[in-house]
Amino acid sequence: MNRIDVIIPVYNPDEKLKKLLSGLSRQSVRADRIILIWTLPEGKDSDPAGCAEYISCYGDKTFVETVCIEKKDFDHGGTRAYAASLSDAEYMLFMTQDAVPADNNLISSLLKKFENKNVAAAYARQLPAKDATLTEKIIREFNYPETERVQNSDTLSCYGIKTYFCSDVCAMYKKVCYDEAGGFVRRTIFNEDMIMAASLVNLGYTVMYTPEARVVHSHHYTYMEQYRRNFDLAVSQEEHPEIFDGVPSEGEGIKMVITVAKKLVKAGRIYMVPDLFLESAFKYMGYRKGKRYKRLSGKKILRCTMNRLYWMNKKDTDKDN
Repeated sequence: MNRIDVIIPVYNPDEKLKKLLSGLSRQSVRADRIILIWTLPEGKDSDPAGCAEYISCYGDKTFVETVCIEKKDFDHGGTRAYAASLSDAEYMLFMTQDAVPADNNLISSLLKKFENKNVAAAYARQLPAKDATLTEKIIREFNYPETERVQNSDTLSCYGIKTYFCSDVCAMYKKVCYDEAGGFVRRTIFNEDMIMAASLVNLGYTVMYTPEARVVHSHHYTYMEQYRRNFDLAVSQEEHPEIFDGVPSEGEGIKMVITVAKKLVKAGRIYMVPDLFLESAFKYMGYRKGKRYKRLSGKKILRCTMNRLYWMNKKDTDKDN
């Protein structure tokens, strides 16, 4: 019997975490353990208030373990690497607190991909929430289509940067392969999942996009949030040239904008196209600024980033070194 741990970083959760835990409790293949890595708000030194209320949504609390960390210690890669070190399961399913299982077959659908012994990771399709805009729905369809995708070293010429795509919104890893790849990078502002996927692909393994495994997950970012998010995305790529150099991503972004624009026009929503172009311009400006982050002052970086804590911790680390 395969042992499975589900690992979920948590910070200031809302009702979606309750729906997520409730959805996990109804899975046809249930996890052996749920590990909640709960980031405490500043000034808190004990279990977060209301923790039990969320855990009760899973039903049997004996299967749920809560590990608290301080906000200053959170890192997209490091926190997940710490969580992975707590797991001795054969498979680890990483999720975010706002990813809600669309049905009862999420875990079983991901697990099935590992029947191919060369598969080291499998990630789920992300469906838009009911209140998502039409633009967001089309973007989700573009990034997470209905067709399966096999990603390995043979697909680089075909898929380009998408060969390294993976999303810890909902991604399952085979623990032995994860360990062979060295685990998640300990410090990164973003993209710990793509960095891991690239490491696995470079070791000769396969990453599977699994559309039959589905979670409801979407956002409606403001223009500036899109700018900051793409700034951080570019920073993560610049900090890992060994992975991202020579695999440009701008072309995929242009392709997405053209696809979305055409579908908006076809749907009779041509009036939404200017907003799409404006949003895309903010994404591109943020991305280009992030590519040049080394030329920016600390104050300018803090105005551009979505993750101020990363830079504050980085400054402290640089001082120590």
